[in-house]
Amino acid sequence: LGALQSFSLYEPRYVQVPTDEQGLLPEGLTPALTQGARLLYAQPNFQNPTGRRLPVERRRALAAFAQTSPFPVLEDDPYGALNYQGEPLPTMLSMAPDHVVHLGTFSKVLAPGLRIGYIIAPEELHFKLVQAKQATDLHTPTLTQRIAHEVIKDGFLDEHIPTIRQLYGAQCEAMLGSLARHMPEGVTWNRPEGGMFIWVNLPAQIDSMKLLAEAVDNHVAFVPGAPFFANDAQQNTLRLSFVTVPPEKIEEGVARLGKLIRERL
Repeated sequence: LGALQSFSLYEPRYVQVPTDEQGLLPEGLTPALTQGARLLYAQPNFQNPTGRRLPVERRRALAAFAQTSPFPVLEDDPYGALNYQGEPLPTMLSMAPDHVVHLGTFSKVLAPGLRIGYIIAPEELHFKLVQAKQATDLHTPTLTQRIAHEVIKDGFLDEHIPTIRQLYGAQCEAMLGSLARHMPEGVTWNRPEGGMFIWVNLPAQIDSMKLLAEAVDNHVAFVPGAPFFANDAQQNTLRLSFVTVPPEKIEEGVARLGKLIRERL
């Protein structure tokens, strides 16, 4: 959603690449070339909003594409450190360092309020990226940069990330259990291996935007799925977040949401 909002300033025409339950399909890139695409944006780790993680073989295919692509390949990786199952997968940057622009952030593993991210890019792009940053907000505050530097240098971040992995992983399992107990037949959802979100598909007749108003009246919040689509929005989708709510509140909230959905069937 944040990427769409950022790109919208330039009034782009979006070209969608086909996906499945594992994420972007590399074979869909060739048709995109014929439609005048100028940038490939990908979020391979626990994508927002679907929570999908791109398999290694598809990452290799995208990295190979980047090496011959006429346009930049942008790898956005805000959730890569938040894996709850298995080992972290290699980035596309590690496979094609001279052809991939990699975006990272401290907001998901340290503190959102710091508003600090970083870019790893081929040297020939550095000057243009600095110009773009200066045009946006001049520079990131020195104080918050120093805070991030200190927590990395002192080893705090290396100790902190396993702690939040354990916490968020438990809350993810709690939400998955609550969904299984309280959602009516016809509602489906993914089982993320990391990240912050669970993507929910409702029966076709339910508009999640309309459902939201009633849910808020019942002290339950979610993000309707439609704004996450560049084109052809699916109104019967929504995104749940499990990282800021303890398990007992998750159980209560999902139970209320399940009741509201059941009443609309």
